[in-house]
Amino acid sequence: MRHSLRFKVAFVFSVLTIVLLVAQSLGVRVLAEAQEERLIAALIHDDMASVMRSYQANPSLLPPFDERLSGFVSAADKSTIILPASVATLPAGTREIEVGGKEIHVAIAAVGGARLYRVYDFSSYEKHFREMINVLMAGTGLFALLTVWLSFGVSGLLVRQVAGLARQVKALRHESTALINPGRYDEAELIGLVEAFNDYHRRMADMIAREKDFTGDVSHELRTPLTAIKTSCELLEQDPAVSGKSRARLAQISRAADSMHDLVNALLMLARDDPTQRVEPVRLASLIGTTLTPFEGRFADSGLHTVIDIDSSVQVKVNPSALAIALSNLIDNAARYTDHGRVHFSYVDGWLHIEDTGSGIPEQALPHVFDRFYRASPTQTGKQGFGIGLSIVKKICDRHGWAIQIQSEPHRGTRVSLNLPLAGPGGTARG
Repeated sequence: MRHSLRFKVAFVFSVLTIVLLVAQSLGVRVLAEAQEERLIAALIHDDMASVMRSYQANPSLLPPFDERLSGFVSAADKSTIILPASVATLPAGTREIEVGGKEIHVAIAAVGGARLYRVYDFSSYEKHFREMINVLMAGTGLFALLTVWLSFGVSGLLVRQVAGLARQVKALRHESTALINPGRYDEAELIGLVEAFNDYHRRMADMIAREKDFTGDVSHELRTPLTAIKTSCELLEQDPAVSGKSRARLAQISRAADSMHDLVNALLMLARDDPTQRVEPVRLASLIGTTLTPFEGRFADSGLHTVIDIDSSVQVKVNPSALAIALSNLIDNAARYTDHGRVHFSYVDGWLHIEDTGSGIPEQALPHVFDRFYRASPTQTGKQGFGIGLSIVKKICDRHGWAIQIQSEPHRGTRVSLNLPLAGPGGTARG
C-alpha cells in the first residue's frame, strides 16, 4: 500500500517523539524510585541514630520487650503493627517486609545485650508516589496523542509546496507550452525540481509537436496518391472495355487502396491521442456490416461466409471510427488465416465476440500476438502477415478503455472478444 509523503513524515515524526516521551517517562520513573529508596534509607538512618542515643542515655525509655522476638519493639509513628516471628532470624540492618498486605521497613540494632526492632510504615507515602508516577505516565500518553495531531499539522506545512507542485504537474497537458513558475516556491530543492521538470516538459512538448507535424505531413502525402488510385479505379470501372480478369484485378486494387486508407487513418488517430473524440451510440450490427463490405470479395473467393448474430437494435457507446478500424483489422486477420468455414459475430453480456474457423494460433505465440511487428513463423500458422494489425487493435482498445481477450487453438480457430459498453436499454444481444 502506498502512502502520501505527508503521512510518512507525520508517522516518522510521531514515532520518534513517542519513543522519546516513553523513554523519558521510564527514565524519570526509575530515577524517582531510586531517589525514594535513598530518601527512606536516610530518614531511617537519622531516626535510628537519634533513638539509639536516647536509649543509651536513659535505658528507661526503652519500649516493651517482645518475648517472641527476644527484643524491644517500637514504631516510628502511632501505628500498631505486629511483627511476624520470622523477623527474629533477620540480621541487623534495615529490612523491607510485607505485613498485612502492606510493605513496611524494619530497622534492627543491638541494644543492651538484646535487639531493638524499629518499625517504619511509609505505605501512604509510597501510595502517593505511585499515584504521581501514574499521573506522569498518563500525561505521557496525552502528550503522545497531541504529538500525533501536531505531526500531521506540521507535516502538512512541510509538504504543502510539494503537493502544490504535484497539482500543477497534473494540470499540465503534454502539448501545452505553459511552464511552472519556480518563483512560487521557497525551498531550493523544489526550485531545482521545478526547473528540471520545466526543461523536460519543454522538450516533450517540442517532440510531440514535431510528431504531430510529421504524422500530418505523412497522412497528407499518403492520402494524395491513394485518392488518385481510388479515383482511377472508379473511372476504369465505368469503362466497358475493362472486363473479365482485368475488372477483378481492378477490384483488388480498389480494395487495397481502401485498406491502405483505413490504415493511414488508424495511425493518424493513434498519433493524435484523442480517445474521447466522437463517442456516441452506434448500432453494432450495422457497423459490423459496413466494415465487412470491403472484404466481401475476399470472403467470396475463399468460400467463407459471415454470421452477424446480434440484434439490430443493440447500440454501444464508442468512437465509431476507432471501432471500425479495430474491426477492420480483426476481420482482415480472420480472412487471412481462415481458408474455409465462417466468421461469426455475437454480443453477449457486454462482450463482442468474433470467432473464426481458421488455422488458429500456437499456444507459445499467444502471449506475443499484440506485440508490435510480432509475426508467428509461417511453419506455425501457414500464413504470414505484417505484424501490425493486432498491435493497432490493442492500442485502440487501451486508448478507449475497451478490454480485449483472445483465445485460440491450432486448427480449431480463434476467438477475439472486445468489452464494449452498452449505450442503453435499446436492445438485447443474442448469442
